[in-house]
Amino acid sequence: MSGELKLVLFDCDGTLVDSQHMIVAAMNEAFTQNGLELLPRGEVLSIVGLSLENAIAALLPETDPATLMRVTEAYRDAFTTLRGRPDLHEPLFEGAQEALDWLRNEENVLLGIVTGKSQKGLRNILALHELSDYFITLQTADDAPSKPHPGMIERALGETGARADHTVVIGDTSYDMLMARSAGAHGLGVAWGYHEPTALSASGARLILQHFGETEEALGTLWTEWQSKAQGKAPNGKEAAE
Repeated sequence: MSGELKLVLFDCDGTLVDSQHMIVAAMNEAFTQNGLELLPRGEVLSIVGLSLENAIAALLPETDPATLMRVTEAYRDAFTTLRGRPDLHEPLFEGAQEALDWLRNEENVLLGIVTGKSQKGLRNILALHELSDYFITLQTADDAPSKPHPGMIERALGETGARADHTVVIGDTSYDMLMARSAGAHGLGVAWGYHEPTALSASGARLILQHFGETEEALGTLWTEWQSKAQGKAPNGKEAAE
């Protein structure tokens, strides 16, 4: 197994980057500009992970297409403007840098991103945190259908040559876990994001990380299982049943 290629795909918002204040502020601005009543913070954050168009439609299910388009464009403009405010910065979650540094130096491990952000938005945030060189594949809402459709993972597999069953998606929403399951990959949920751990488990998460410091152990557990399966053994070292 040590020679097998392993692909680790991270979600961005709510997993690597704490962007909740920016997202809520931009959504509130977009709603205000269009004369819409503001939604509770938790409701806004519940759609993080979807592509922007799908997220807006989910928040405004009975709204006409023209208004949805105006809100979507207003959100994009507001997000760009708000990025210049120091009180609305988008920090990495604690331990994220260390986990990425460890993975970057692991043999036969490739890193990628699967996110509802646009390519421009993703590249901006990676440049901000000097992470642009860490990831070999960047899959966004510009490139594939919105999560939980498996298209982002399928594109990442095509670009890297990795196998779905040797791929892990690390994310904070049920959309991430459902996407992983649909693609035949493995899902690791994180407890610090925008969906409750119970929702992640119900959506197929193999394990839930309580903090980034658990990343090495959790991935090690999965990789040991893959190695045992490849050798025809159960994870406890016994021969697997025929």
